Amino acid sequence: MSYLTATNDLYKEAALTPDIGLCCTTNPVWQFPGLSIPKIMQEMNYGCGSTVAAQDLVNNPRVLYVGVGGGMELLQFSYFSRQAAGVIGVDVVDEMLEASRLNFKIAEEENDWFNSEFVQLIKGDALNLPIEDESIDVAAQNCLFNIFKAEDLKKAINEMYRVLKPHGRLVMSDPVCEQPMNDKLRNDDRLRALCLSGSISIKDYVKVLTDAGFGTIEIRARKSYRVLSPNHYPTDELVHIEAIEIAAIKDAMPTDGPCIFTGKTAIYFGNDEYFDDNKGHVLLQNQPLAVCDKTADALAATSEEIHISESTWHYDGGGCC
Repeated sequence: MSYLTATNDLYKEAALTPDIGLCCTTNPVWQFPGLSIPKIMQEMNYGCGSTVAAQDLVNNPRVLYVGVGGGMELLQFSYFSRQAAGVIGVDVVDEMLEASRLNFKIAEEENDWFNSEFVQLIKGDALNLPIEDESIDVAAQNCLFNIFKAEDLKKAINEMYRVLKPHGRLVMSDPVCEQPMNDKLRNDDRLRALCLSGSISIKDYVKVLTDAGFGTIEIRARKSYRVLSPNHYPTDELVHIEAIEIAAIKDAMPTDGPCIFTGKTAIYFGNDEYFDDNKGHVLLQNQPLAVCDKTADALAATSEEIHISESTWHYDGGGCC
């Protein structure tokens, strides 16, 4: 049985019988004024964070969500895109698509603004999306792509890049792991399907995105997710898994490489009113400016009167690029 078959079987079971302990279903759920999220959707929230951010969702965007779960984030996206088929949900598991359809009927009863026609559900494969080129403003996935092995992950990211419009955004939440895992963990299909043993490092995750052509990467959150302990898993040491929320923007690739934001800031503390590097970065006296890692390194090398903070692994816009 391949790892993808194991994954499909697991989420077929989760669609038929909601598994409240799967992924981070006990995490707080974002709420918006006038939005009621049905309890069943919360129980089927098979994700490890959130991909819904208001700054991505202006001007009634067309949204693609891959791996529908119980439909919660599709409903949240619909809050910002109230148009027929404004949100497209793609899943390969028939039972999960049907569960979402039923959940949207409940959402209609709880939300007078919501219409199930806002969401178009399509059966499809993340590795071969049934979506036209450059037709999507915001694409998202939550706790799905970490399941894929290296070549399939590359295909899935390239498919998202293909369907996004220029300057479109790919917003994701996935487990990551900075520690090496043994082969027994890596090759356990069920642990991979459970969003555990497929976790890769942030550096490797970002590289897949930039290799696909995304010119700007924003790491918006990083938090503890799970531990694999020797008393429960086939490992001799404790393995700590984190979850990140990350956005990849389909900007042109800068000539000096991608802009990767990990939450660094630059503060000028010299005697002048401001510092100008003549490359588009103006730092006012003692005022923090969010900068990408590339700019942080360049500014540190340019002046000894600039303080560069460590990565906070949180960035929500307003930076140098």
